[in-house]
Amino acid sequence: MKRMVPIALAVVFLLAMLSFTVTYSVRFTEAAVVTTFGKAGETPITEPGLRFKLPYPIQAVTTYDTRLRLLQTRAEAQQTSDDKQIIVEAFLTWRVSDPRQFYERFSNAGRRAEDHFANAEELLKSLLAGAMSETGRYTLSDLFAADGQTKLPELEGRILNSLRQAEAGRSVSGYGIDAVSVGIHRVRLAQETTQAVNDRIAANRERKAKEIESAGEAEAEAIRAKAQQSRQRILAFAGRRAKEIEAEGNIAAAKFQAQMNEYPDLAVFLKNLDLIKAAFSARTTVILSTDSPGLKLLDPQALGVLSPGQIPSSGLPESWRTVRGVEAPAEESR
Repeated sequence: MKRMVPIALAVVFLLAMLSFTVTYSVRFTEAAVVTTFGKAGETPITEPGLRFKLPYPIQAVTTYDTRLRLLQTRAEAQQTSDDKQIIVEAFLTWRVSDPRQFYERFSNAGRRAEDHFANAEELLKSLLAGAMSETGRYTLSDLFAADGQTKLPELEGRILNSLRQAEAGRSVSGYGIDAVSVGIHRVRLAQETTQAVNDRIAANRERKAKEIESAGEAEAEAIRAKAQQSRQRILAFAGRRAKEIEAEGNIAAAKFQAQMNEYPDLAVFLKNLDLIKAAFSARTTVILSTDSPGLKLLDPQALGVLSPGQIPSSGLPESWRTVRGVEAPAEESR
């Protein structure tokens, strides 16, 4: 019984090794290429499941992952149609579309599928770098449009079509590869291009500033001209209205003057009343000379020149000293 255990284990091991050499499995995300003495079969295996094969070295199986793969390119300088240098970084999504053709193209890189994929990526990098020359069809303003209408999606489509073209056997479809999409995820300006763009931006801003300034000057001139016209119109209207008012005043004054001419004494009296009313309508200071009648005694020198007992002069004129034919007594010294 003890001898049977090692024998059973050996049989199980041999069966496992035999099953490993005569069977293989394919996942739903894979495709397999079965080779007989190194020659690939006509039809690759794409259905998932367990399959049988002849043991190695009669037959061998290479499985490829058919899911999308991402290839990132390094930054490379590209020339635009307006002779500007830009640095472009792009990526490519691709998958194995024909496992048999893919195997025939890249099997010389090694026996493992990883070696085939590495060799395919080097080829795709070279093809993508060549297709990036489509950038030369566009100007810098096409790729960096100020209004947001950039042509980068159109450029990506051109690059993808260039990869898919069957030209001199350099199409990716000739390698059993399907190029799904191309994207440009980063664009940088070269140093000299950056300076040129900055100079262009500055020139555009200066031009726009001059346009705005010219428009402002034109608008200001129009406003000044309109204001001058309005001023002349207002002055003309005011002049006409003033003449009309003056004429109306002259007509009214003529009637009043005619009435005053009928009674001139009354007119003078009314004018004097108006003068007094205007003079004493507010606080008024009246300054009178001490030479006026009745005010001579207010002169500080009036009494200083008198002798003792002398009566001061009344300050009245000689014609006033006689009242109704009676001569006033002469001043005497007392």
